Amino acid sequence: MPQSFARVLVHLVFSTKNREPFIAPTVRDRLFAYLAGILNELDCQAIAVGGVADHVHLLFALAKTLPLCKAVEEVKKGSSKWAKENVHPSFFWQNGYGVFSVSPSNEAQVAAYIADQEKHHTARTFQEEFRELLRKHGIQWDDRYVWD
Repeated sequence: MPQSFARVLVHLVFSTKNREPFIAPTVRDRLFAYLAGILNELDCQAIAVGGVADHVHLLFALAKTLPLCKAVEEVKKGSSKWAKENVHPSFFWQNGYGVFSVSPSNEAQVAAYIADQEKHHTARTFQEEFRELLRKHGIQWDDRYVWD
């Protein structure tokens, strides 16, 4: 076969350091657009970007030539620099992240979930949501090492 084909959908989740509520409604759209722009520059098609005051969710198609860890590193590094200048000088992302594979048949459902973040977080915290994502994807964890 002379060509290589790939479409790997990724749901990436990470929070602000110590879950500081730095992502105010007044800057969310610009931050989300910036995150999507970084993904697109990496040839990772941004499908949905959303979140609330203390965390973000990104759904994207991973570029076939880019390791996932490099995509995450570039997204967090580039957006952190932007956020220090445009959101708050003390802005940092948490060290870790959660990444989950998404079936193409669930793409619209995950995109809708990301779009409804405000609604989801009227009833539960980021920690509760993240633990549920870990459970849903069969990932075991130790709470002592998840939060920073």
